[in-house]
Amino acid sequence: MRTYGDRCGIARALDAVGDRWALLVVRELLLGPKRFTDLRAGLPRVSPDVLAQRLRELEASGVLRRGSLPPPAASQVYELTDRGRELEPVILALGRWGSGEPANDGPLGPDAAVIALMTMFDGELEGTFELRLDGHAFALRAAGGRLDAARGPAEAPDAVIETSPGTLASVLWHGADPSQLAVTGDARPFLAAFTPPARRG
Repeated sequence: MRTYGDRCGIARALDAVGDRWALLVVRELLLGPKRFTDLRAGLPRVSPDVLAQRLRELEASGVLRRGSLPPPAASQVYELTDRGRELEPVILALGRWGSGEPANDGPLGPDAAVIALMTMFDGELEGTFELRLDGHAFALRAAGGRLDAARGPAEAPDAVIETSPGTLASVLWHGADPSQLAVTGDARPFLAAFTPPARRG
């Protein structure tokens, strides 16, 4: 295993999760387990061989583990360990920092879009919402100054919003018309609950 050979905690953390794609694998698993094919869909620019290698390394570091979905699916999935879930505030802080960098033309996947919402949440909203991004449902609960999210439908949501990740980002942070969103219920409090990124320069 490659190492920086430095006793500093930062260096030791990078020994575990500092390789290319490693933190993005963690990002993709923050909202729940995924199959290998689901990870590939969320990270379309990583090769299968590199992804498999990162998964092995993260498993060896105790960041994730392999599990199985219950029958009838019974598929192998990857999920974060308790140690891996401790990276959530790190990922969100890195997302806040990175939101000020110039945007590129890369894709924005559904999970990445939800993590971006958690990153830019302003803490004022209270309620439960369902977000459907490109056919993927997410339950979002805002309470006590934080936004929690999980894959799957929300129970008795205050509003349901259906759109694509790119359209949602355009509405929230680039002034696009909210009428582009398919909405059930009152989504105005939700749409006003996210701080636009502060661009550098």
